[in-house]
Amino acid sequence: MQTITEIALEKAGNGIFTQVEASCWISGTADRRHSLLKRALATGEVVRIHRGLYALAPRYLPQKTNPFVLAQRIAGPSYISLESALAYHGWIPEATYAVTSVSLARPGEFNTPYGLFSYTAVPQKILFADVMRMETGAPGESFLMASPAKALADYVYIHKCQWTSAHPLMESLRIDEASLRGLHREQLKRLADNYRSKRVRRFLDGLQKDVAP
Repeated sequence: MQTITEIALEKAGNGIFTQVEASCWISGTADRRHSLLKRALATGEVVRIHRGLYALAPRYLPQKTNPFVLAQRIAGPSYISLESALAYHGWIPEATYAVTSVSLARPGEFNTPYGLFSYTAVPQKILFADVMRMETGAPGESFLMASPAKALADYVYIHKCQWTSAHPLMESLRIDEASLRGLHREQLKRLADNYRSKRVRRFLDGLQKDVAP
């Protein structure tokens, strides 16, 4: 009889799976499925990420679980933004203490064996405007990432920044001026139209005047 670890190795390409997926893989009664999962958790072969979401222990996987991929499985629909996105794009020098996402789900934090995952809500007309799908290189594995400009707009909303120019970005976040010169007026205008917050729109309007060609 196969263990749930063996089954997940075959079925879950990146080692992440839900309780619903496991119930589809394992034949027999609900008690049998529960017993197999409980045994795998007790031996440390499987770790619980969040309610109904599990992952194989790192020793069973050929490569490290991608935290950005995992973030979208924990709560969604969502995309990576704020400090995590700015660090990913190389716009801020600091490593981030949590994987930060914007989501339609209820704001909250999830402390997991794979790190801390933080979710916030930002009022927008279209959640995924200026969000890119990034491939990890593993077959069929990807995650959604905010552009630098969108990550900045989300940051201004969440942290209640009263910014109306590029100067605080270089002062407070230590963003290089060369990175800001890569922004485009049309992109910033589209983003401003997408956000419901007047504070964010003022920031994006000011940014257009300061740095966009």
